[in-house]
Amino acid sequence: MESIRRPGRRAEASRSSMDDLWFFQVVASSETLTAASRELGCSLSVVSKRLSALERRLDVRLVQRGARRLVLTSEGERYAARTQAILDQVRELEDSLAGQSAELRGSLTVESTIGLGRAHVAPLLGEFASAHPGLHVQLETSALPLRPHRRTFDVAVHVGTPPDSSLRMRRLATNRRVPCAAPSYLAEHGAPAAIEDLAEHNCIVLRENESDYALWRFGDAARPRHVRVHGGLSSNDGDVVTDWALQGRGVIMRSEWHIGPYLERGELVRVLPHLPTPAADIYALHGDDGHVPRRVGRFIDHLASGLPSRLNRATEAGDA
Repeated sequence: MESIRRPGRRAEASRSSMDDLWFFQVVASSETLTAASRELGCSLSVVSKRLSALERRLDVRLVQRGARRLVLTSEGERYAARTQAILDQVRELEDSLAGQSAELRGSLTVESTIGLGRAHVAPLLGEFASAHPGLHVQLETSALPLRPHRRTFDVAVHVGTPPDSSLRMRRLATNRRVPCAAPSYLAEHGAPAAIEDLAEHNCIVLRENESDYALWRFGDAARPRHVRVHGGLSSNDGDVVTDWALQGRGVIMRSEWHIGPYLERGELVRVLPHLPTPAADIYALHGDDGHVPRRVGRFIDHLASGLPSRLNRATEAGDA
């Protein structure tokens, strides 16, 4: 009986290199090595030793040591970017082979902001997973900004035009951020008549992404205006900020998709309604690498079909 031949050293090296690519992509997309160890399902010491071994093999430092958060060196950034491209090509090949079957297979990783992710993306993703049981789906919600150079998502749902042009995007729903407050707050403090008046009000700010969250923007691209606001309350959680406003604690600037029902019921009142605010539409983002896997395209279609109707139903329920 003929025995199975062991792979040669070159084949073993290639397999080891592919494992290293996957390993480093997990490391590069993590906030800390501890987080990477949790994702990889092994101890921190194992991750640290394997990372050191990879750096010795490449004869280059990939990660800066001593930082509280994981920081890549310039070589690490280059390696992570190319690693992502290679792994995307592997997934594309596997997807093209799976495309011979009508059933969607493989993994689908979706990222979203916390509020939108909980309220709408998660239910839509659950529906999609139920309709395609051959998929392994994962949803990551975060208040942190997208990091395209460490892209670990297949689809990201983003509010507002993303700053990175290397991603392809599809608009899912229209949206604006508008200022509003509870009737009780306005009864006690009065309503601002101009954007400059906001500087005299207790403005509750939402710390999201890495933007200047205390700078509230009005107008449009042709005539932009802004004001720097101040207040005693801030949070990175949109639900917390909205609850504080409902309690009459100040003025907020929030997305229409979130506060629409409260405006319809009169629990919140829009301030400065005569002033336009810039669009902050909701987009689906994915890699711009020529080929869109079927599972990605089909899920984006599902989002584009389901999200506007969910947002409309939420507003209609608020008006009921």
